[in-house]
Amino acid sequence: MVLRKISTLLLLVAVSLVGIAQDEITLEDIWRNGTYSQRSVYGVRSMADGIHYTTLDRTENGRVINKYSYKTGEQVEEILSASTLAKWLGEDDFSIEAYRFSDDEQFLLISTNVESIYRRSSMADFYVVDLKGKKARKLASGVKQRHATFSPDNKYIAFIQENNIFIQNYKTQATEMITKDGEQNKIIYGYADWVYEEEFAFSKAFFWSPDGKHIAYYRFDESEVKEFHMPLFNGLYPEDYTFKYPKAGEDNAKVTIELRDVEAQETSKLELGEYEYIPRIKWTNTGNHLAVMKMPRLQNVLEIDLINRKDLSRKNIYKEFSETYIEISDDLTFYGEDDGFIWRSEKDGYFHLYAYDINGENEQQLTSGNWEVGSFLGYDKKNAQLFFSASMENPMNTSIYSVGLDGGKPKRLSPAEGSSQADFSAGFQYFILYHSTANSPRKVTLNDAKGKEIRVLEDNQALRERLDEIKLPEVEFFTFTTSESVELNGWMIKPKDFDPNKKYPVLMFVYGGPGSQTVTNAMSGNHFWHQMLVQKGYIVVSVDNRGTGARGKAFRTQTYRQLGLMETKDQIEGAKWLGQQSYVDPARIGIWGWSYGGYMSSLCLFKGADVFSTAIAVAPVSNWRYYDSIYTERYMGLPQDNGSGYDDNSPINHVEKLEGNYLLIHGTADDNVHFQNAVEMVDGLIEADKQFDFYIYPDRNHGIYGGNTRYHLFSKMTNFISENL
Repeated sequence: MVLRKISTLLLLVAVSLVGIAQDEITLEDIWRNGTYSQRSVYGVRSMADGIHYTTLDRTENGRVINKYSYKTGEQVEEILSASTLAKWLGEDDFSIEAYRFSDDEQFLLISTNVESIYRRSSMADFYVVDLKGKKARKLASGVKQRHATFSPDNKYIAFIQENNIFIQNYKTQATEMITKDGEQNKIIYGYADWVYEEEFAFSKAFFWSPDGKHIAYYRFDESEVKEFHMPLFNGLYPEDYTFKYPKAGEDNAKVTIELRDVEAQETSKLELGEYEYIPRIKWTNTGNHLAVMKMPRLQNVLEIDLINRKDLSRKNIYKEFSETYIEISDDLTFYGEDDGFIWRSEKDGYFHLYAYDINGENEQQLTSGNWEVGSFLGYDKKNAQLFFSASMENPMNTSIYSVGLDGGKPKRLSPAEGSSQADFSAGFQYFILYHSTANSPRKVTLNDAKGKEIRVLEDNQALRERLDEIKLPEVEFFTFTTSESVELNGWMIKPKDFDPNKKYPVLMFVYGGPGSQTVTNAMSGNHFWHQMLVQKGYIVVSVDNRGTGARGKAFRTQTYRQLGLMETKDQIEGAKWLGQQSYVDPARIGIWGWSYGGYMSSLCLFKGADVFSTAIAVAPVSNWRYYDSIYTERYMGLPQDNGSGYDDNSPINHVEKLEGNYLLIHGTADDNVHFQNAVEMVDGLIEADKQFDFYIYPDRNHGIYGGNTRYHLFSKMTNFISENL
C-alpha cells in the first residue's frame, strides 16, 4: 500500500513537471522544432481569368503545379507534375523550383537548380514547356540564365546569360543575342547592379512592351565603380569574391536605357537629359510610350518622362521637389487607354494617392488626412476602384482600403485592429488577406473585393492552441513624451507573474531606420524569442524613435543629414523613462538590434553609458562612410559635403565611451553591411582599450542563417543576456 502511494505521488510530480516544461518556450522549439512558426499561404498565382489560381504543391512524387478555384478552393486541374516533366525530357527525375506562364497560359517556363546571388537575384536552368504539345526542352545551353520572361504576344522569351540579353522565338528556337559587350564587373545588361538591387529593390531590369514588339532594358557601365573583395572560407584556399560596390561619395555605375525593336532588329539609346539614377521604367497600357523616372544623386527631385517609342521624343509629365529626399516605390500606375496615371506622394506632408491625366495635368488628390497610405495595391479599371493599405487609425495598425477614382471616403476592407496585407487576383474579384495582431498569429483568408470573407485558408490553429495552453503575457502598447516634447510609441511585454513592486531588468529591441517601424500591431519574427526572455524574468520593450514611418514626412525626415543623432536621443530617453518606472531596475537596461538596429544599439551603449549597461549589435554599420551610395546619400547627402554628419554619429567614433557589456556579431560574407564594419569597430575598441565580446559567422551573409546557424546565434545572444543583464 505504501509503495503504491509513493508511485502515485511520483507519477503526479512527473506529470506536474511535464506540464511546467511544456509551458516553457525553448530555443529548440523556436529554431529547431518550428513549434512557434507561423504558417502562411505562399506561391498563389492568379490566372488570367481572375477566378482561378495555381500553386506549386509538394507530393510524394515531387512537386506539382495545380489549378484551383478561388471561389471554392477546390482543385480543378493538374497543370504539370515533376514526374510528367521528367518523362517529357527523357530524364529519371526533375525538380520544379519555380514556374511562369506565358500570357496565353499555353506555355510554361520552369526553373530548376536555382542559385541565389544577392537579396533579390538568382540564376537557374530554365526549361520551356509546351502544355498542349506535351513536350519540353532546355531554354539554352551553357551557363545558367537569369530572369527568363515570355513576351506578351506569346512569341519570344527574353533572358540574360553572362551579362548579355538574348531573345528566343520559343516556337522555332531561333535565338538572337541583342547585346554584345556585357562583361562581369564591367557592363551589365538587363539586370540591376548590386546597389540598385539592394536600394531600389529590383533585380530584373528589362521590360516587354504590352504588344511584345519592343523591349526596354537597363545598361549599367560599372567600369569606374570600385571593387569590394570578400573572402569566402569554403575550401583549402579561401576564394576572393569580387563585386562592384559604390560606397558613399564614390563613383556609381553609369546607367542608360536602350530600346530594342524586336521585329526590325534595331536598338536605340534613349536621350534622357541630366540624371544620376533611373529607379524605375514602365510602359503605358498601350505601349506607345515608356515612362522613365529620373533622380539626381541627392534623390531630392523626381521626374517622370514619357518616351515615344516611334520617334523617341521625350516629354516630362511629372516633377516633384523635396527639401530632404523622395522615397521610391512601384506605385506608378497608368489607367485606361493611356488616359492618365496614379501616383503616391507625400507632397502635403503625408503619403497619399493622386491622379493625373497623361500629360501630368489636372491633378486630383484621391486620399487626404493626417495619416499615411502605406502602399498602393492596384487599380480595378472595370469598377474604377483603387486599393491601398494605410495606417488611418494610428501608426500601429494597418488596414486595406478601397476608394473610387473620383476620390471620396475610403472604405475599409479588413479589420481595424492589427496589421493587414493583401494580394489581389487578376481583375480584382478576390484578394488573399494576411492579418495578425501583436498577440494573435497570422490568419489568412480569401475575401471578395468588398472585403467579405469567403473562407479561411490558414488560421494557424495548432499554434493558437499552443498559445492558449501556455498563456503568454500580452504585448502592451504605450506612449511617452520625451524631454524635447516628442511623443513616441512603444510596446512592452511583462512577465506573466508581474509584480509592480519588484524591480525587473529590461531589454529594448531597436531598428529605428528611416521609414521603418518595430512598434506595429503584428506578431513579429522575434516575438517568441522575446517571450522566452520574458519567461526568464526580463521585460522586453521596443520604441519607435524619430525618423520612423507612418507618422508623416516631418516626423520621418527630422533625421536628415544626421542619422543616429535624434534616434539615439529618443532611445536613451526611452531607457530613462523606463528607469523611472517603479518596476524597472535602472541599472539593468540593455538594448539589441540587427543591421540599422545594430548600428543603433552600438551607438546607444556608447553614447548612453549612464542608462544602458548591455548591448548586442548584429551586423551593424559602424561608419556611414563604409555603406553604399544610394541609401547613405539619400539620408545623409554626400560625405564630401557633410563630413560631420557622417562622423559625429558613427559608432566607431565613440568607442572610447564604452562602459558596459558589448557583444558584436557579424557574418564574414555579408555583401550588404560588409564585415569591414566589424573589423574596423574591433580595431577601434582595441585602440580605446575596451573589453568586449566578438562573434563571427564564417561565410554567412547579412541574414546570418543556414543549417544550425540561427539556433547557435540566438543561443549565444540568450547566454550573453543571462550573464550580463
